[in-house]
Amino acid sequence: MSSLLNFINKQEDNSFLNLNSQNKLIIFGSIVSSILIITTAWFVISNTQKTIFESYRNFGTMLAKTFAIEAVEYIKNYEDDGSRIKLRQHAENVVANSEDISSITYVDNGGKILYSSNLVEVKVTGEDYRPEIRVSHPLTVEFPEGKQVIGSIQLGLTGHTMDIVGKATRNLMIVVFTIAWFLSIAAVFINTMLITRQIKLLSEGVKRISSGEFGYKIKSKDLWGDIKRLFESFNNMSVKLRQYEEKNIDQLTYERNKLEAVLMSIANGVIVCDKTDTIVLANNAALDMLKAKPKEVISTRILDFYDSNGELCFASRVKEFKDTPYEGNEPQNLECQIKIEQKILKTIISPLFTIYNEYLGYVIVLHDITREAEIDRMKNSFISNVSHELRTPVTVIRSYIDTLYNYEDEFDEKTKREFISVIDQESDRLNRMVNDILDFSRLESPNVTLEKTLCNIHSVLEEAVNSMKVIAGEKNITFSIITEPDLPQVMINVESIERVVKNLISNSIKYSYDNGRVKLRAEIDRSGKYLQVTIEDNGVGIPPGHMSKIFDRFYRVENKVHSVKGTGLGLHLVKITVEKHHGGEVFVESKPGEGSTFGFKLPLQVESTLDVNENREIEDEIIN
Repeated sequence: MSSLLNFINKQEDNSFLNLNSQNKLIIFGSIVSSILIITTAWFVISNTQKTIFESYRNFGTMLAKTFAIEAVEYIKNYEDDGSRIKLRQHAENVVANSEDISSITYVDNGGKILYSSNLVEVKVTGEDYRPEIRVSHPLTVEFPEGKQVIGSIQLGLTGHTMDIVGKATRNLMIVVFTIAWFLSIAAVFINTMLITRQIKLLSEGVKRISSGEFGYKIKSKDLWGDIKRLFESFNNMSVKLRQYEEKNIDQLTYERNKLEAVLMSIANGVIVCDKTDTIVLANNAALDMLKAKPKEVISTRILDFYDSNGELCFASRVKEFKDTPYEGNEPQNLECQIKIEQKILKTIISPLFTIYNEYLGYVIVLHDITREAEIDRMKNSFISNVSHELRTPVTVIRSYIDTLYNYEDEFDEKTKREFISVIDQESDRLNRMVNDILDFSRLESPNVTLEKTLCNIHSVLEEAVNSMKVIAGEKNITFSIITEPDLPQVMINVESIERVVKNLISNSIKYSYDNGRVKLRAEIDRSGKYLQVTIEDNGVGIPPGHMSKIFDRFYRVENKVHSVKGTGLGLHLVKITVEKHHGGEVFVESKPGEGSTFGFKLPLQVESTLDVNENREIEDEIIN
């Protein structure tokens, strides 16, 4: 390109070249591309015509060979009149029906012309004249001693088909190269226009910079090479000038962006509304709580926001906020709770004022307290259940003791023993509930580590079953223990695992029918890495909707008459003991009306130090 420009600049004395750079580039590029395309077209067309001619001669040779095969029998029996007639008819027929064959001549081995067909003798002159193309082929006959040449056939070709193909090919080539010529001219023109446009863009940028419009940038998209680097250098220069001139504005912009980034990253939801109740800003947390997208919220009225149930969520609260009078000169915030679908949001609505006390709108801060509300509900339920459960055995014990104390002389020994038996049962029940509460407080502590020893699981199962036989006897429930032979010992805290088994057995007894059975099984699981213990009953079973929450704290599955009482901590303690303190896993399978199977897995190879600081949900302490 540089050599081209130098060449053009040297011709400034020539009036023809006294044009602008764009026109010079177009003219020179057009001339060069035209010369190259014309030269290439002439060379290609010439070679193509030669190829067509050679192909046509090969075509004539193939025809001669074909006719030689057809006429050899006639030539062989040429002395026969019938053969001569057939040969003549065959030759005349071929010449008459083919535009490419002008004559056929049959010659014997001695050079004598046996037959020559010249039915069409047209002397063509002028532009349509073309010389006859002649080809020949020998006539051979198979004899016992081998092939023998008995003559030859000579064909005169008119070149009709060759002319048609040649003209069509030539015309096609001319069209193709003409199109290529136009495209090359267009490419030169477009390229020149692009270069000129880039120069104009640069010139425009320089004018804006010179007029004081610092920071103006030239778009450098789809550029390359030196021009792209030039544009980038120009933009960098413009940016630096802008920085020098408006350093204070940049600092303010930075602070504003930082404030906006902080606002968008706040965990609580923040919604900013103007004085017409139109939402002008909502951070990501707010959008997530509202389950909405920015385009669905921004520029809409907060009063018209509906949840998926068609409920107006903010209308009444915003109206209440606006109707709240000032106390003194300080605006009052409104704190309330708003329920959106399944979420409970603590909401604080605060007014926005300028430093001149001009009212701009208000900001709504949302805090998701769904989990806290659920914990409060479970806490209240837990306190109610515990109070009731503790009151019942205490009342029974006190009543029976008071009766024995005041009327001991009126009872026989059998009645006294029955009273003492009831007192013992209720004391044991009270003891279990207190132990559950104490275990819950102890095992939930993040710094507790249980001491473990190698132990045979079969002995743990037997001890747990023996301690539960009295309770099972009340409903005439039987036990069976099945252990896989040669089970390895496991590293466990015997007391806590025994309590796990007792809780599961007690749970099975509670929800089993009279005369039922409870089956305990210990075996290696399919992976070979865990010792698996299952407790199976044939009781009422668990509805599918409760399966995912069965091990949650304070969660209880009530039966139809609410006859089964408890604190809702037993299965949660099982989960904490097995998973948190032994690195195992709990599971449950159940079919309503057929029974349930609770179980847990203990690892056969345990790390020397268990991670007691694993990720857990942080909740308020319920029991101090």
